[in-house]
Amino acid sequence: MSELNISFIGLGVMGYHMAKYLSQSGHNITVYNRTFSKAEKWVAEFGGQCAKTPALAVKDAQIVFSCVGNDDDLRSVTIGKNGAFETIKQGVTFIDNTTVSAKVTKELYAIAKKQDVSFIDAPVSGGEAGAINGKLTVMCGGDKAAFDKVEPIINAFAQKVKYLGDSGAGQLTKMVNQICIAGILQGLAEGINFAQKAGLDVEDVIDTISKGAAQSWQMENRYKTMNQDEYDLGFAVDWMVKDMDIVLSTAKEFKTAMPMSAMITEYYRDVQNMGGNRWDTSSLLKRLQKFDN
Repeated sequence: MSELNISFIGLGVMGYHMAKYLSQSGHNITVYNRTFSKAEKWVAEFGGQCAKTPALAVKDAQIVFSCVGNDDDLRSVTIGKNGAFETIKQGVTFIDNTTVSAKVTKELYAIAKKQDVSFIDAPVSGGEAGAINGKLTVMCGGDKAAFDKVEPIINAFAQKVKYLGDSGAGQLTKMVNQICIAGILQGLAEGINFAQKAGLDVEDVIDTISKGAAQSWQMENRYKTMNQDEYDLGFAVDWMVKDMDIVLSTAKEFKTAMPMSAMITEYYRDVQNMGGNRWDTSSLLKRLQKFDN
């Protein structure tokens, strides 16, 4: 694959490593991060260039990636002052890996189209470990022709890349992902809590049931740390609450009942009130242990 000029906006927990894999694929990378020192650190590690604004970062780009915090952050780095859409060239593909609402995705897709720019919503799943290991799952929406051109580039940091449909389809799929994770984690938390209260050996219990129908990624990767009261391994509660609020707001638009998701979102707010904002999402067990007395 020939070298491309690629810009990456947002070097957080996920973006830092995703940009690394793009660089290691042989592309010329320009990075932007709100905290400029982090962009300088990335360049010192992996080469390329850093820019002080999104507009400067993308002015010579052929492909642009973004991975920021929320709807407002994404608007800021695209259509805000010194945002990417001020200087982005016609024919460029903008790939947004942030988990945001389908509403902002469709808004930016329409603005980009007027500038002859392709906008692809491409939220990711796999957590920090997936980003570090280049094993993310990427859910994409937008124009199929644009997706087909950039799929090989996205594959640099992914184990699965899938086109799901028109603009917003990637974000809607990520919502389904978060709905399922929330339910699985609450079930796992209740199961471990029950086993502990019953005086069972949790290691033996999980070793047994994980070979049957109860098996899940969360069980395999989180039960040991949950049982050991360790919650610093993955996706933070604050981000899960943000994502679930998007889910519940979107569900209202579709007039779709979400009783389990609404309940577990409130459980995560309980964890926040316990000071667990940065604990990982498996900390639902810690909440149970506090309130189940």
